[in-house]
Formats: sequence, structure tokens, C-alpha cells
Amino acid sequence: MTAPSPGPGSGPAATATQDWWGTEEASVRYGDKLALDRVTFRALPGQVSAVVGGDGAGRTTLLRCLAGAHAVSSGRVRLPVPLRIGYLSAGSGTYPDLSVDENLAFRASAYQMPAAAARGRSREFVERAGLAGARARLAGQLSGGMRQKLGVIAAMLHQPDLLVLDEPTTGVDPVSRADLWWLIARAAADGAAVVLATSYLDEAERAVEVLALDAGRVLGTGTPQEIIAAMPGTLRVSDARPGGEARRRAWRRGGRWRIWDPPATPPSRPTAHITDLRHQNRDETDVIMAQIREEIPWPPDEPRQVAPVGPAGGVVVPDLQDAVTVAILARELAVGQLPGQPEGGSR
Repeated sequence: MTAPSPGPGSGPAATATQDWWGTEEASVRYGDKLALDRVTFRALPGQVSAVVGGDGAGRTTLLRCLAGAHAVSSGRVRLPVPLRIGYLSAGSGTYPDLSVDENLAFRASAYQMPAAAARGRSREFVERAGLAGARARLAGQLSGGMRQKLGVIAAMLHQPDLLVLDEPTTGVDPVSRADLWWLIARAAADGAAVVLATSYLDEAERAVEVLALDAGRVLGTGTPQEIIAAMPGTLRVSDARPGGEARRRAWRRGGRWRIWDPPATPPSRPTAHITDLRHQNRDETDVIMAQIREEIPWPPDEPRQVAPVGPAGGVVVPDLQDAVTVAILARELAVGQLPGQPEGGSR
């Protein structure tokens, strides 16, 4: 069920005291398949939350529930009224036979925005996102990155209370990705609770809260620092791949091998993990988000934890990428499903 929300005439000020939007013990079934299994997730105004997980983890189903596009089978969903929600599906969410300006004008009309406010916000976002020279161009003629930026602008144009974005930066070039993150940060600075699904762990690490899903179940939730702190055992780095039992607990990163040494006593509770890391962007620096943080305050203002690279065989401080990789290893070792790795391969 969906919780009662403010009336249709409510605007940003009417919901400014709302402490969270999200789900409580929400389950979704597609026939015999359980797509979400008692998922509790809370998105806070003014913050960016990331939902991560592999294919079939339930990310898109959860986001569709948060957008009001799918009803839960059981549990509770707490949402603003539909006009106070912004949603970008896994596609660009734009009309290919309308121009950039026409797409935004149509979206503004659908959300009942005052014409002057719509023109002002459209102009600001289009210019900041590098689309000013393409305002008359059909959306179907834009590049992939430009279409994604147009889709995010359209979703946030009406200054929603809840902004739901399904993988907005996947497959986008670095320049467009920087523009997209400026838009996302701006939405949060305007007071929206921003929820985005991402396959990039560097993006998830920059979110205030991270929710990890697998097969519709919550594997872990909390700040990136909390998930990193929950990693059991220690991590070391080596120039060469180890042999013996340690070989099954090693993976390549940045041209070197990381090796996880489990604790002598298994942890009393499971740690957060992600089942599919194929789309990680491992080499992107933090310059983009540092610039965004300078332009727009983004709570909490804490330095990002970085894993320093130590000498061969030395212990290193893990980051989020390490923590979720270790969680995969820990889970697979616990159930005896960890396959051997071919010579020269990497996880």
C-alpha cells in the first residue's frame, strides 16, 4: 500500500518537513518470482542515495515502486503526490520527435509549472549541461550523453520532492557524466530526496546512503564508510598473483593483485555485497565530484576515504569497491561456490 501524501496543491514548502520517502518491508511478485523481498529503504530530502546490485537484483523494480509506477504486493510505500515525483527510467525518457525545448515545455506543462518558472529553470539547466546550442535539435538526433542530460533535466525541472533516476550515467562519456552529476547534486541542493540506481561503485561511494540488493533481498545498507568498516579480515596488495588457497581470494585492480585474508573467526552477521561488478569504472578520478562539491554544498561534507596503494605484500585500507568484492568472496567461500580462476584472469 501507499501511504497518504500531501494534497495535489502541495509544493516544495508543503513537504519540507517530510523526514523520508521510501519503502517498509515492501515485497513485489511477478507471478511465482519474488522480485523484492521485504525491502526497507528510506531516502532523505537533500541527500543522494544509491541503489546497487547485479542483473536481476531488483533495482529497477524498487525504483518503479518509488516512482509510483508499480504497486507492491505487500508492505508499505511512502511517496509524495505524483506531481511531486520526478522519474527517469532506464531510457532517456525523452520524445525523439520533439526538440530539446519542446521536450522541456511539454514536461513543464504536464507538471503544471508556471510558464515563467519553467523557462527560467530550463534555460539555466540547458546552459549548464552544455545543451544551449542544441535547443532546436530533435531529441532523437542528440548523442547518448546529451539525451541523458535532457532526460535528467526533464525529471528535475519541476523541483520534485523525490527524484528517482534509473542508471542515468551508464554508458555516458566523462564530460557528460560530469554534467549529469552537477544536475544530480543541484537537485539534492534544491531539497529533493534523490535515489539513483548505478552500476558504478565510484558513484555509489559518493552517495550519502548505499543500498545493496541481490535477488530482491537487502544485502546491506548504510553509508559507504559503514559498509567499508563492516568488511571482515584484512586486505593486502601484491605485484604477482598468489598461489595456493590465497589464489582464490585474489583479484586484479590497477595492474596489481589485491588479496583478501579472512578473519580467524567468521563475522557474526553477513556484510553488504554486490553480485555483479562488471560495469565498474575503476580508473575515474575524484576531480568531477570535487568540483561539484565546491559549486553546490552536499551534506555530509566529509572527505572521501581512499585506499592507499602500499608496497608489494603490504596491507592497504579498503574502499567501497574492495569491500563489496570481499563480500562476494566471503559469501561464495561460505557456500562453497567460488570457482577457480584461469591463469591471468581477474575477478
